[in-house]
Parts: sequence; structure tokens; C-alpha cells
Amino acid sequence: MIEQHPLLRSLAIYREMPWRFSLVAALYVAINLGLVWQQWLIGHAVNDVSAGRAVVRLADGSLEAGLGWYWLGLMLAVALGRGVLQYIASVLSLVISQELLTRLRERILAQVQSLHLGYHWQHGMGEMITRTTRDADKVRDALITFWRQLVETPLVVLATVGLLSWYNPLLGLVPLLLTVTGLWIFVRQTERLVGLDRAVGSAYDRVNQDLSEGIGGVRVIKSFALEQRRIQGFADQVAVFAGLARQALAYSSSRIPLPQAVVALGHVWILVYGAHLVAAGQLSIGELVTSLLIATTLVFRIEGIGRVMQTFADARASAERIWQLLDAPAAIRSGTATLPATPLGLQLEHVSVTAPGGGRDILQACSLSIQPGEIVALVGATGTGKSLLASLLPRLSDVTAGRVLLGSDASGWQDIRELQLGPLRQRVHVVPQESFLFAGTLAANLRLTAPSATDAQLRDALHRAAADDIVQRLPQGLDTPLGDRGVTLSGGQRQRLCLARALLGTPDILCLDDATSALDAISERQVLQNLRQLRGTTVLVISSKLSTILLADRVLMLADGRITAMGRHADLQSTNAHYRDLLGIDHG
Repeated sequence: MIEQHPLLRSLAIYREMPWRFSLVAALYVAINLGLVWQQWLIGHAVNDVSAGRAVVRLADGSLEAGLGWYWLGLMLAVALGRGVLQYIASVLSLVISQELLTRLRERILAQVQSLHLGYHWQHGMGEMITRTTRDADKVRDALITFWRQLVETPLVVLATVGLLSWYNPLLGLVPLLLTVTGLWIFVRQTERLVGLDRAVGSAYDRVNQDLSEGIGGVRVIKSFALEQRRIQGFADQVAVFAGLARQALAYSSSRIPLPQAVVALGHVWILVYGAHLVAAGQLSIGELVTSLLIATTLVFRIEGIGRVMQTFADARASAERIWQLLDAPAAIRSGTATLPATPLGLQLEHVSVTAPGGGRDILQACSLSIQPGEIVALVGATGTGKSLLASLLPRLSDVTAGRVLLGSDASGWQDIRELQLGPLRQRVHVVPQESFLFAGTLAANLRLTAPSATDAQLRDALHRAAADDIVQRLPQGLDTPLGDRGVTLSGGQRQRLCLARALLGTPDILCLDDATSALDAISERQVLQNLRQLRGTTVLVISSKLSTILLADRVLMLADGRITAMGRHADLQSTNAHYRDLLGIDHG
């Protein structure tokens, strides 16, 4: 049942902190029982006052107010105790609600990191950010008010109906029926609010996505003078979001008064029928006062449900969106096998990969073999699946058919789907054309692949990536912050730093997916010469630059999803017209 109710699934995280949850629940129970006791005491005090027992005039004309002071002291003590307990319970509920939010966000981040690339392509950054921020905050807000609405309210209803029924069964029955009717109306209205908030959440996704694209693509926007168009587009998205939010707010504001009015009729009933019972001598003045006080508490509490109905409706829709993300199946699961410590080669056996969302096969029965330590170039026209093939090596994507094997003829070949993902990705690195650097220091970026690397090892990796000059120009050397995505660096500098980061991890298989495209001729020549000196590392270079291809021992040509030609560059140049056209080489 809990699996079908996302808000209850979020609440179930409290099971991971049972003692704190039980303590807060017990405190709220004590607070509400104290409230009933306080109002019961008020009724008895009123009876003693009206009967002349609270303050008595003695024979000598003085006043004896011992009983009055007793009632006053007792009620003040109960009120003070309830206040202290209320403060402790409120603080603890905030603390554990924040702890729940932290755990929920940690699970979202862990799930986002584990999901395959296809999921990210389909859903986008804006949607992920919304689930981690807005949706998680709304769930937290609902769970902060959870104690009052789902712990306190049933206690107040039971205490009110129980006390009123003790005085007179009919006095308690009518308020009970009116309260149940009002709550039923609340529940029916909540269903509509949940639907409205789903639409608001989707609109917020689009606002977030538009904002992230506007920030990430600011260089393109400025280059084509698109500022006003982007601003207008963003304003339109915000207007849609605001319109849906107003619609949800208007619905909530117009519907809440009805169930509140229904519950408030119970207060009128107690006043009218209670007065009749007092006149008939079946109820004392003090008991009528107690009945009105506790009925007032019930009315205010039910009205409180109305005030937070929007919060719970929002939270239910947000929790549904969060658990849709958390329940998304991991398309790529880790195996259990381990690779041998010997150098690794690579084989593809009749590999086919279907485009995300179905459709045609991008790779079709593609086969190739690269021996350990060999340097091989892969060439192909744009859109033939070269980058997709590269993503198969560390299992960022998975094959639809066929096998990707790692190993050697001496140690044997293993299907990468049987291997542990962590060790696999530590030994197989892909450096993409799109260079990504984090906002930390240069040293912190490099140490992502080797956390314990010394400064000397960092400088050696930078030297092999022909990036010595970058460090020399940075004001704080290795400790220089790089800014968001390395914004202070050129494209060629970012590529060389990403290559240095990969080399620092000493991979057994290194795939360069057009990773030298932004380098000048001198830097590229130095990088390629250094790659030539790598010992035992298998290198797959995806490129369309002749200077890069000349580095390779062999060249593979990808066309129509298959390896259609392979051999030395000189041989392919002389025998294969498609190869010459691909590289722009005139047949001499």
C-alpha cells in the first residue's frame, strides 16, 4: 500500500530514525493530552467560582482564596509545561524533518549519478534540479506540518468527541458527523489540487531547463545577439508557470471555506444544545465552558488543515515526481567479475546499438579487435556512431546485441557486462571532445582520477598532456580556481587539462574521442609524441585530423554502423577512395 502513496513512502524514511520519531510523537501526544486537561481544569474552576467556593468570605470579613489560587497555580503550571514541551517538540520536528530532507536529496543524487546517459538525455537538467530542490523542499514542508495534522488532529478529534459524549452523547455525536463531513470534503478537493500541482511542477521544470540553458549557453547567445529572444522566451515560460500557480491558489482559496464552515457548525450546535442542557439542569456552566473551549480548539485545528491543504497537495505531487525518479530502473548494473592485472586489449563482437527511444540501429553487427598496447585510430563520417562506440568501453551505454570484451589472448577475454563497474571505469578512460572541468582548483580537478597523487605526479601528467605552460600562466599555479566549467580557459587548454586528468589515472585503455580537436599543431604534436611513449596502454583515437591518424599503428574506418575497412594509413590511402574523401586527401 505504501508503494502506491509517494508521500507515505517519503514519511517511511522516518523509520531510519525510530527513537527521535517516537520521542517527537510522544511529545505531541503529551501536549494535546495536556490541552484537554487544561480545558477540563478551566471548567471545574468555573464551577467552583460560580458556586462561590473559589473565594469565600470568612466571619471576620476577610476573604479566603486558597482554592482560587490553587486553580490558578495549577492551570499556569499546566500551561507552562505544555509550552516547554511544545518548544522541544517543534525544534525536534524541524531537526528530523531536515534530516529526512537530507537523506532524500542524497538518494536523489545517488540515483541521478547511477542512471544511464539515455535517461539524462530524455529528461534534461532542469527536471533533475527541480526534483532535488523544489520538490524535495515541498515534501519537507509537508512533513514539518505532519505532526500537527496527522498526530495532533486525530487526538483533538478523539478528545473533543470523547469529552462531549461523556457530558451528553448527542452533544458529541453531531460535531463528530460534521467533522467527518468536513474532512471528506477536504480529501475530495485535494485530488484536484494534486492534479493542478503536477501541471505547476512540469511548468517549473521548463523554467529551470530554460534558465540552465541560458546560463550554460551564454557564449552562443551573445555571439548571435539572442539576448532579447532568450529573455522573452524565459519570460513566457515564467508566465505559464505563474498562471498555473495562480490557478492552483485560486482553487484552494475558493474551496477551503466550505469544509471549514461545515466543521464550525459543530460549535454552534454545542452553544445552542449545551445552553438547553444547562437550562434543563443536565449540564453545569463549567462543563458548558469546557465544551465550548475544546470545540473551539477542534474548529481551529480543522481550519488549520484547510490552511495546509495546499502544502500537502503540493507535497503529494512533488513526492510522486521524486519517487518516479528514484524508482527509475538502472539500465546498467554492475557485474561481479574482476579484470586481470595484466595489460588490456579490446574486442567488439557483432555489436549492435539501437538509438535511445527505439528506431534504427546506430551500430550494426560491428566487430573489431585491438591488442594490448596497440594504438588504433577510428575514422568515420559525422553521425556514424563513433562517440557511441566510445561510450560502450566504460559502459556509459550498453549494447543491444553482441559483446564488448576486455582482456588479452594470454589472460582470456571477459564480457564487460560481467565486470564490476568501479574497477572497470578506473582502468578504461574516455576523454570526450567536450571538455568538462569543475569549479574547484586545478589540482582538485586533476586528482579526480588519482586522489592521492603528489604535486610532482600532477606536473608529470601535465607535461605528458603538453599543458606545462597552462600552470605557468595561472596566478596560483596548481591551486588556482578554474571557475565554472573552466570558464577562464580556452578550449585547447581545457582539452589538455582533461587529457592530463585521464593520464594521471594510468588507464589500461585510453579512448580519445576527438579530444585533441582544439589543440594547435605544436601542442598536438607534443601530445601525440608523448602518447607514443606510453607503456602498456591501449589507445583508441577517434579523429578526422590527419596529423592524429598518423600516430596510429592501424586505422579502422566506421561506415553504416560497421567497420568497413582497416589497415595502415598508407595502404588505405592508396586503395580506398572513401577513406581519402573522408580525410580530404587527393589521390596522387
